[in-house]
Amino acid sequence: MAVKPLPWCLSMAVTLFCGTWWPQAHSAMAPENEVPLRPTTWLLEGKVTTITLPKGRTRRLYFTLKKTAVAMSVTVKPCDLPIEWTLAARTLKDKPLKSVQWSTKKSMPEVWWRSPGTEEKIHSYTGTAMDTYMAPSYAHTSTYSPVYILRLRSKEQDTRATIYLHEGPGPSGTFPLLPADPRVHTLGVGMTSVTLSWAPSASLSRVPHQKGYDYCVLVNPKHNYPSLCAARESIRKEKEKDQKQKRKDKQRKVTVWPILKDWWWQQWDTYSDPQAPPSSLPDEYADLQCLCKGTENVCTVSELLPDTQYYFDVFVIDRLNGTSMAYTGTFARTHEEARPAITPLREGELRWVTFHDRGSNTEQFFSFRPRGWQQSGLLTLQSCGGGPKVKVTVSSKGQVLASQAVGEDLAQIWLQGSPSYLIHLEREGALTSAAADPSLPGGLRASVKIQTSSAYHRRGVPSLPSTLQIKSFNRLRSCNSVTLAWMGTEERSLYCVYRRKLGKGEIETEGASAATAPCLGPESRSDTERVLCKYFQELNPRRAVTTAVIGSLEPGMAYVFDVYLMRRWGIPIKYTSKTVKTRKEC
Repeated sequence: MAVKPLPWCLSMAVTLFCGTWWPQAHSAMAPENEVPLRPTTWLLEGKVTTITLPKGRTRRLYFTLKKTAVAMSVTVKPCDLPIEWTLAARTLKDKPLKSVQWSTKKSMPEVWWRSPGTEEKIHSYTGTAMDTYMAPSYAHTSTYSPVYILRLRSKEQDTRATIYLHEGPGPSGTFPLLPADPRVHTLGVGMTSVTLSWAPSASLSRVPHQKGYDYCVLVNPKHNYPSLCAARESIRKEKEKDQKQKRKDKQRKVTVWPILKDWWWQQWDTYSDPQAPPSSLPDEYADLQCLCKGTENVCTVSELLPDTQYYFDVFVIDRLNGTSMAYTGTFARTHEEARPAITPLREGELRWVTFHDRGSNTEQFFSFRPRGWQQSGLLTLQSCGGGPKVKVTVSSKGQVLASQAVGEDLAQIWLQGSPSYLIHLEREGALTSAAADPSLPGGLRASVKIQTSSAYHRRGVPSLPSTLQIKSFNRLRSCNSVTLAWMGTEERSLYCVYRRKLGKGEIETEGASAATAPCLGPESRSDTERVLCKYFQELNPRRAVTTAVIGSLEPGMAYVFDVYLMRRWGIPIKYTSKTVKTRKEC
């Protein structure tokens, strides 16, 4: 019976199984306890090397020196966090045999590790500053050239570090040199600007016209940076934070069509745009927004906010080697804006606020402290005459509580919850010749009537009449009396009626001017013009109508009648003036 061949898939499975579990043959020279080492990283001499340090993990770099090297220096510069680094030298007692055949290809440190020798720790450092170790070469003090092991570790977070190995005596010249006094000095501080100065770098002093060096001044409101790498890292994190926030805001508003549209344009851009060439050394620091850039050691930083603390850092950059050094930063607080004069307002005081037509008197400040433990009060304002508008802003402890424009209609602002209030009146626009009102006392310009009073038992602003019109009844008009009616409120208040007789030529002019002065209160009227005062209250606002019969008038004469609502809190409210003429014959 002929043996049938096995299927090819079964043969493959048998081969894999046997190849996996069958013991492999080793060379006779292979060590029995051989442990594969991690990939070896060699540190090159004369090259700036930047490595990443994961949190809690130790990075190892190895290097050897030339036999002709009499001295060497190792420079380690952390980025933004403190790191630990040590330098050790491992020296062999006997030179390893070159004739030994290893089972696999071994790197130099791995070969040396299997040979008898000693390891000596020669330097260690922990911190955030740049540290340089300089010493004679071990090759001149030992039989065989040692292998140097540089160990670096970060305990806090992932960070980076820059390393430079130099063979030979003296400094390497790769990093810019700082002056003997590396501090940044403040020459002058203003409200929106700060002037800085610092001693020139020794690298620029030696070669004044060297184009490879630049200063870079950075400012931020948080803290000083220990290095330029830390500043760039902070800027990068801020940009990533802003981009994440933008993505979140965009995801809340996205729809199907915008997603497809963005995908389409992304695909189009992918195929249409050529690949950008790699950036050169001069563009390596293009992401830094240096406020001052160049070789000048004096800088004026402007466009700052008043009364704000800023931190200033100065870096000297070597663009040829891609390195930098940081001066000792400084901080300064800009001057606060000139505080205007604040006038305290007394309880129940009625004040006229005037803006002059010349000069810079465009705003005025007042303060008010209400009485009582409730800390509540009422602010009433009213604009007098035409001209520019006036805006009022009430704040407490830097927080704006109310802001509105003030017109001819009475404005009421309720104050509650703060021991003191700052009232800011600001003129909006320019004054014109028409801003003067002849009916105002003394010909005041752009005046505002303001009053503050404490409200002990109130919970809100007082109610106002639904209309300020005065009605006269023609049928009830006689030769020596007229009947007037006006709307009141549900609160018990005092109403006073004033009259003024007009001459023959004053019926049109004086009557019109009286109607255009709504802010004139009873304090501007003579006691002889007051006819009567009465209290009135109606809980139903729709029926809050009161009347008054004004007698002792002359026949055929025109009179201007004014009604004032006299309130316990706030400015008296003036109704619209009403001109009535008595009958000639009765």
